[in-house]
Amino acid sequence: MRPLDKTERPPMPATPNPKRHPYDQWAPDARALDLVGDKWTLLIVRDLAAGPRRFVELQRVLPGISTEQLRSRLNRMVAGGLLTRQRYREVPPRVDYELTMRSKELLPVLGALARWGYDWAWTPPRESEAIDIGAILRIAPGLVEPPASLSGDAHMTVIVDETTTRHYTLTVGHGAVEITERETEQATCHISGTQGDWIAALGPGADMQALTITGDERFASMLVDAIGAHSARRARRARAA
Repeated sequence: MRPLDKTERPPMPATPNPKRHPYDQWAPDARALDLVGDKWTLLIVRDLAAGPRRFVELQRVLPGISTEQLRSRLNRMVAGGLLTRQRYREVPPRVDYELTMRSKELLPVLGALARWGYDWAWTPPRESEAIDIGAILRIAPGLVEPPASLSGDAHMTVIVDETTTRHYTLTVGHGAVEITERETEQATCHISGTQGDWIAALGPGADMQALTITGDERFASMLVDAIGAHSARRARRARAA
């Protein structure tokens, strides 16, 4: 497998694309919203936080987006310097999309948005909502702020149904968190549960009792607590005190 080319990070456009309906205001927030303020862009950043993905993989994790919408957003994000597009000499053709440093710096923004969502909009799943526990776990790099002294790997397993199991690894170190979608044989802890167990743990009730934890239980509880609604609810109580 050999890439055809290495796409350089494109420069910031001198003027916004007129088709994007820019705010036409000289203000840093307006400039940022010119690039990331449309529907789906921030969620695409979230879903590439675990590493490069192909077009069809992004379609899988973003079930509400149409093929044309996704193609349009990806083209805009590549043009705006938020993504690189890498083509590989394979049959059938393979194209990967990956975050640039510019878009990786949006992860704390997604974390802040998630905290606000936990505080003011979080409920059990609605009947119409697609459920993907990975969509919540992929916010971890922007949401979790571990102490610099803490390090380790948490292997998280989500049993979706009898035929589908998904694996995620959160790596903590140097005051930051990274996520990959893979198994880790030697992890600090292993957290496993059905999709329903994870909904209970990450939902408003923050009930972790059904999850199976092996290894360092304190490390595991800290991560699930930091990712889920429990920490947001605790912070709200502290603000109200």
